[in-house]
Amino acid sequence: MKFITENKISEELVNSFDEEMTFELAKRLEEDNYNTPFDGLKDWHLLRALAINRPELTTNYTHLLDQEPFDEN
Repeated sequence: MKFITENKISEELVNSFDEEMTFELAKRLEEDNYNTPFDGLKDWHLLRALAINRPELTTNYTHLLDQEPFDEN
């Protein structure tokens, strides 16, 4: 299944990912060359879903998830 940014993040989509697809996703996020901020956000949410459900695919890309602790106060 070829990934298209309009796809909804479903269990089927997450399970269809392999190392090459994850690399391409991470590459897009690294380059940050999206037409709209929402396109980048869609990819970020997909990488986050992969990190939760398929962590073996995302170990090299966790820096893109920006999971630093922060204080909202």
